[in-house]
Amino acid sequence: MLYFFPGLRGRGAGYCPRGQQRRVVYPGGGFIAERSGGLRVNERIRAREVRLIDDAGNQLGVMSLFDAMKAARDAGVDVVEISPSAVPPVCKLVDYGKFLYEQNKKAHETKKHQKSSHIKEVKFRPSTAEHDYQVRKNQIIRFLGEGFKVKAMIFHRGREMAHQNVGRAKMERLLKDIMDHAQVEFGPRMEANILLALLAPKKGTSAPAPARPPQSAAGSPA
Repeated sequence: MLYFFPGLRGRGAGYCPRGQQRRVVYPGGGFIAERSGGLRVNERIRAREVRLIDDAGNQLGVMSLFDAMKAARDAGVDVVEISPSAVPPVCKLVDYGKFLYEQNKKAHETKKHQKSSHIKEVKFRPSTAEHDYQVRKNQIIRFLGEGFKVKAMIFHRGREMAHQNVGRAKMERLLKDIMDHAQVEFGPRMEANILLALLAPKKGTSAPAPARPPQSAAGSPA
């Protein structure tokens, strides 16, 4: 299927197959490339009239799509429809590649913030067996590497409360084992029967895939 720029004829029309980058050639030379994507760009915009703003957000007024395309050609950028539901639609003069980069960067920062505000919980017992300890330690390292905060918790039950030093020794070992991946935001501290510490990803490091824990002949429950 071929696409033609409305209002232009002959050499000024230009065309290309669907899915490929398009060059719109104007009388007198010059072109603007149309990139494919979710937003309508350049001649894919359906409105005859648009409200145009520049890259800095300054209002350039309401004009025909043809005049907006001409302004984009003169500036060496694209016309990107950023608010299609407005009347008339709002379009922006901006390099589409740069626009997509900025949008993806904002989405990444938003996702990163959502992860940092979500806390994962990993639970231990003072009697947690070595194999289970390694599994949960590696789980903490993986969560930290993905950008999450982690609350490490050691639950004490019944007579274990009389020997809190066992749980504290396990927590100290854990913090030592993950020190290359985590920074301690608070703790370890006791809250009721739980010894806990809040861990955050260490800045400037990314966690590799944690090693698989050694296989034991017979796994014992936590």
